[in-house]
Amino acid sequence: MRQFVLGNLNYSSWSIRPLLVARRVNLPVEEVIVPLDFPDTSAKLKEISPTAKVPLLIWDDVTIWESLAITEWIADWAPAGDVWPEDAGKRAIARAVTSEMHAGFPALRKACPMDIRGREPAPEMTEALETDIARIQTMWNQMRAEHGEDGPFLFGKWSAADAFHTPVVTRFRTYGLPLSGAAAEYSAAILEDPLFLELEKQAEAEPWWIKYTADGRSSGYLKPEG
Repeated sequence: MRQFVLGNLNYSSWSIRPLLVARRVNLPVEEVIVPLDFPDTSAKLKEISPTAKVPLLIWDDVTIWESLAITEWIADWAPAGDVWPEDAGKRAIARAVTSEMHAGFPALRKACPMDIRGREPAPEMTEALETDIARIQTMWNQMRAEHGEDGPFLFGKWSAADAFHTPVVTRFRTYGLPLSGAAAEYSAAILEDPLFLELEKQAEAEPWWIKYTADGRSSGYLKPEG
């Protein structure tokens, strides 16, 4: 069996990061979505995942949980240079900015949950959120200036670093957060990329919603139009 188990494409940033990598290299795998935050979600995931979380890649007798580990598995499967930059120095830096995004920016994550199809007012600009935004602006500007000479992405050619930063790009759009210069140009390139546009269309078509409140998360089905 070869399955890629994912959460809602509209809301699950952890899912779409390695999914974008898998799609970029045409990984031949069945995509299975388990809608998040429903009463039976945990039970469904416990049947197949050691963590009861998404994403999960099942490839024959190998089961990989955790988005960065899945990405590295795909990098080993794909031709060299398709997932990470071929240059060793760029590759190391690409992994660094990917890991930083993977593990950091808690204020941005909390204040601005990913909602690809949503458009929301900007949250209260706390010092922590402002710090996260400033670091992202600086990082995108720096990567584009130092490594982006061969294309519109962080390291010129698209890489896994862009997959991991894509959910943050969508957060800036959803909540109208400020970007300028090379960072704004990079954001536009991600949002115009055919790989993202396909995912965006799928996210918009999903029938589920998730709401975030002080009391926690809730979910349900969108009412059909008409």
